[in-house]
Amino acid sequence: MVAELTALRDQIDEVDKALLGLLARRLELVAEVGEVKSRYGLPIYVPEREASMLASRRHEAEMLGVPPDLIEDVLRRVMRESYSSENDKGFKTLMPGLRPVVIIGGAGQMGRLFEKLLVLSGYQVRILEQGDWPQAETLLHDAGMVIVSVPIHLTEQVINQLPPLPQDCILVDLASVKNSPLQAMLAAHSGPVLGLHPMFGPDTGSLAKQVVVWCDGRQPEAYQWFLEQIQVWGARIHRISAVEHDQNMAFIQALRHFATFAYGLHLAEENVQLDQLLALSSPIYRLELAMVGRLFAQDPQLYADIIMSSGNNLALIKRYYQRFGEALSLIEHGNKQAFIDSFRRVEHWFGDYAKHFQEESRNLLRQANDSRQ
Repeated sequence: MVAELTALRDQIDEVDKALLGLLARRLELVAEVGEVKSRYGLPIYVPEREASMLASRRHEAEMLGVPPDLIEDVLRRVMRESYSSENDKGFKTLMPGLRPVVIIGGAGQMGRLFEKLLVLSGYQVRILEQGDWPQAETLLHDAGMVIVSVPIHLTEQVINQLPPLPQDCILVDLASVKNSPLQAMLAAHSGPVLGLHPMFGPDTGSLAKQVVVWCDGRQPEAYQWFLEQIQVWGARIHRISAVEHDQNMAFIQALRHFATFAYGLHLAEENVQLDQLLALSSPIYRLELAMVGRLFAQDPQLYADIIMSSGNNLALIKRYYQRFGEALSLIEHGNKQAFIDSFRRVEHWFGDYAKHFQEESRNLLRQANDSRQ
């Protein structure tokens, strides 16, 4: 038995080595693709190409008796690495004549990410930090674009402190709230104004498939090239008004972060043994717990700023608290039928998305289970 297993495992090892060789060759080809895309200003992420390629590989896998989901999982992981590799080849400069870009707060994580992408795209970048304000006029006097990338609670203060900028300079902010910073920029600068919200963390390896929300402030024709540059980096851009953005972020960020904070606070106050929770957890609970833990591994000031950025957020959280109490009363009274009726009502509200999310989450759960030691 041992000899038989050893022989088979040796063959598997040889196949694995062959796979490594093929993966290395694929990455070499991806590097060549990256050079071509960089030369012609093509985006690193093309949804139609990816969808077509995956559909073909799934069909071919099925013909070979290989589970289609397996090849898709493998290829998606390989493509994620490929998108990161393509970053290293740089990007086409869409506005070659742009004067220096100044990133205020460029030493922060998001500021450093934008600095890296801009430099890879051939632009001259300067950094302005808190200690540099005595030289602010000198650093900003010939700026072609100024990007404000500071904590939310400092954003408007920094904008209001800006010295006069060149009339054609593009003033941009990256805050996760948009209406107040946008109004502050419009008041501080009479030239082009753009509000951006990168919907991802600064630790992302690539902007491929990431979303960047943009809110028009003034003179969109002056910064249209920058939106196209962001698309060349691989991101998808989504336009929305600043007011609508903040209304949606109340649900996407403020309410979700508060609920996560409250759950983490409850676990800590209950002094739950995390190692036991993990040992007993299903993949979905492990994933949920990981998302809670992720929050508490980051800057608390950021989340305090997001949650407390608006009185509307507080009102929304209070309504959530009220509905939590209403749901709790169903449990207190043992009213299973009312619970089921409420469940069905929410199921109806989700509609087809419920089944879609169930399917989408399967891959996440498999990955959570794969990472279990």
